[in-house]
Amino acid sequence: MRLGSGTFAACCIVIEVLGVALFLRGFFPTPVRSSSRTEHQAEPPAEPSAGASSNWTKLPPPLFRKVVIMLIDALRDDFVFGSKGVKFMPYTTYLVEKGSSHSFVAEAKPPTVTMPRIKALVTGSLPGFIDVIRNLNSPALLEDNVVTQAKASGKRIIFYGDETWIKLFPNHFVEYDGTTSFFVSDYTEVDDNVTRHLDKVLRRGDWEVLVLHYLGLDHIGHISGPSSPLIGRKLSEMDSVLRKIHTSLLSEEREALLPSLLVLCSDHGMSETGSHGASSMEEVNTPLILISSAFERKPEPGFQQFKMSEKLHGNWIRLYLEENNSEVLSNLGIKVRRQYLDALRTLGLSLSRQAAQYDIYSMVVGAVVVLEVLALLLLSVPQALGHKAELEVTLSPPVFSLLFYLVSLILWALHVTVCTSAEGSCYLCSLSWPAAGAVLMLISALLCAVLSALTEAVASGQLLSKNPAHSNSRWSELDLLILLGTAGHVLSLGASSFIEEEHQTWYFLVNTLCLALCHEICRNCFLGDDCEPQHCLHVEEGFDGAAPTLQDKNASCDVPELGRVTKRPSSLGTLQGGEKWMVIASPWLVLACCRLLRSLNQTGVQWAHRPDLGHWLTSSDHKTELSVLAALSLATTFALVQRRCSLTSKLALALGLLGVYCYRAAIGNVLFPWQQDNKDVSKGVTEARLVHAFVLGILFLGTKDLLKSQAITAGFTAKTVGSWEVHSGLVLLAALLFRPHNLPVLVCSLLIQTTMTKFIWKPLRHGAAEVTVMHYWFGQAFFYFQGNSNNIATVDISAGFVGLDTYMEIPAMFLTAFATYTGPVLWASHLVTFLSSETSSSALSRAGFCYALICSFPVSAYIVLVTSLRYHLFIWSVFSPKLLYEGMHLLITAALCVFFTAMDQTNTDSYLNY
Repeated sequence: MRLGSGTFAACCIVIEVLGVALFLRGFFPTPVRSSSRTEHQAEPPAEPSAGASSNWTKLPPPLFRKVVIMLIDALRDDFVFGSKGVKFMPYTTYLVEKGSSHSFVAEAKPPTVTMPRIKALVTGSLPGFIDVIRNLNSPALLEDNVVTQAKASGKRIIFYGDETWIKLFPNHFVEYDGTTSFFVSDYTEVDDNVTRHLDKVLRRGDWEVLVLHYLGLDHIGHISGPSSPLIGRKLSEMDSVLRKIHTSLLSEEREALLPSLLVLCSDHGMSETGSHGASSMEEVNTPLILISSAFERKPEPGFQQFKMSEKLHGNWIRLYLEENNSEVLSNLGIKVRRQYLDALRTLGLSLSRQAAQYDIYSMVVGAVVVLEVLALLLLSVPQALGHKAELEVTLSPPVFSLLFYLVSLILWALHVTVCTSAEGSCYLCSLSWPAAGAVLMLISALLCAVLSALTEAVASGQLLSKNPAHSNSRWSELDLLILLGTAGHVLSLGASSFIEEEHQTWYFLVNTLCLALCHEICRNCFLGDDCEPQHCLHVEEGFDGAAPTLQDKNASCDVPELGRVTKRPSSLGTLQGGEKWMVIASPWLVLACCRLLRSLNQTGVQWAHRPDLGHWLTSSDHKTELSVLAALSLATTFALVQRRCSLTSKLALALGLLGVYCYRAAIGNVLFPWQQDNKDVSKGVTEARLVHAFVLGILFLGTKDLLKSQAITAGFTAKTVGSWEVHSGLVLLAALLFRPHNLPVLVCSLLIQTTMTKFIWKPLRHGAAEVTVMHYWFGQAFFYFQGNSNNIATVDISAGFVGLDTYMEIPAMFLTAFATYTGPVLWASHLVTFLSSETSSSALSRAGFCYALICSFPVSAYIVLVTSLRYHLFIWSVFSPKLLYEGMHLLITAALCVFFTAMDQTNTDSYLNY
């Protein structure tokens, strides 16, 4: 059976997604559940046997009559213990400095998102990193925890606040009122709905535990950051709430025998951009204040133990300073050192085992699937990038049928052995036998396919190298840059610093690419045609037209397009005057745009704190400048996109971009010329929904044209216009979700796409493979130009709620993912529009294969690296977030490859009709 390159690649990527999902299921530790013992633990222990004594025959008396837990989401330690605490939280500051309280700086272990941190607070264990995903829809907590124990011991618990608690502890509260945690645009009502219950509940005596979770501070951080003037107002509000609770508890203590306890804490902090999820000091340092009249100014219990150790160490130092070289000094020093080392070793081992409960079996099986897919893609390069862009896929080769059954039996034996001898939990072992058998048979089939492709490649001599049939073929300089750049990027993923600063790698690669293109252009313009690399496919006419632009010139050319260099007349010789100089200047224009964008958003770790143009524009003092920039950016976006749209789409695009500005003005980000301030701030739901309607309308028109192109003879023009309208719809959605200071990123992306299309890819006649790699590189660079990083804290959650007045999980997840990966998606969309304008029936198929291959390289390598570095010091703060980003990127790549395949089928039908 023969398959097109794009279809084959799409199938491979879908299988690779399954392998990555299995690897992630095994890599991210799942906390050990102790639900089977929870109910029994709450019961009093059994009486001791005859003749034995025990102090567990009854529960110890309570220390406090009532406990109030006030959790303020995203409350940083400096908001309480710093200058802001002195200014905006005076009552809390007084309690910390002079009242009966104990205050600490609590360190929140990553991931610093709400649900994992709540679990850590109530269970006393480290959170699981997979809970970052579960944070969107929290399951019931089955581990042993204080809330369940309190309920089992008869304590009546009341809760008001973040509904995550209600999901974690169903049927635990005698009274509750939940608020939505993901609707970040609301920072007023979300707290008012908690505070409105206090006057009534504090006067009642029918409860022992009261839990309050305030979300407003966190929402302000997501919207405007920690430097917003709204932060101070919210801290003052929280200080007044704490004062009300504390004074009420003190008034009750006059008539009670036991004191009460008020706990002020937070689940995580807030980064300098207002987000959270990573491990910066601002995100992990939170205040923990225990307030009660029972507390006196005395050491804590563990402090005495520390003083004893310190005293022993001090004795050794005193003897050393006395120049006592006796055997006593030596023995004491050895004892002190051994004591420190044993304690550190025991603590380190305990923490490592607790935080890293890996499912090695699932990790190995997932990694094997991913590596098999990569090997299959590599071995398929000669056919996939050949002239026909097709592969011969034999489903049941007789030579390998026996090997398939033999490998399946061996894998079954290994599976049974692992599942019967595994001490910990194993996901694959928990699957039903048919499901586990399907996974094992998939591995066997992939192995046979790899061996079959390897045998065929060796027999035919078709490897990714110089083709012996063409003595004058060689690797071009651009091809070597692509290969070396891809390999260098993959190798850089093995170092934590390179992952934290990965944006620097992509900035370097795109800059080097521009210099290589400049060298190629100058060589063609000034050294003649003898030095110009040419390909089997090359550009003939303008990109805007519907006429053929890529034509098959050599029907016998069945070698990989990447690396194929022949001599053919250059199209640069036909350029005259200004056009020729525009071609020469185009790489420098691209470099200038990239340098400007680097100054817009500082990202990464090392230099993220430094000021940039984005901070300058978003400050309240420069709102006029931001408004002008946003208006110019939207106007330029329309000028660059509308040129190939239908009249209806042009009108919808213009109104949609106008709606984008109205939305940003409604929520107070920008100003209208007649508007002097932003007092009348709304949520902008109506304006955003209007833009969403225009987006859907443009996408509908584009899809209609694509479907029409398959049914009519003149479908090529309809297909070209349809693909561009789909691209323009995505551009409009990106303009809506981007914050105003990031709109120049969108403009520069469109400008670079237009420049390279007209002045680089067409005149230099680059093939589909090279054009695909360039689109991929620029897509990755623009991912970081947006301000993203491999840090979860840089994800703009507020983009998921544009146009929503309540939390809707699926739309919020889609909008957040699109806003995060706008750069790669828009460049992949432009690649489709660029290649769709060609009547070659194989360009899109080659592009889909190349895109799948170049995305598989880093994912496969990174899985191997993470497996070997799973006990690394930065495994959870650096490597794990990057693994999630790679997994999400691969999922988006799978969707794009399916889109490539669909467009390739449309392209083939239109080519035949044409």
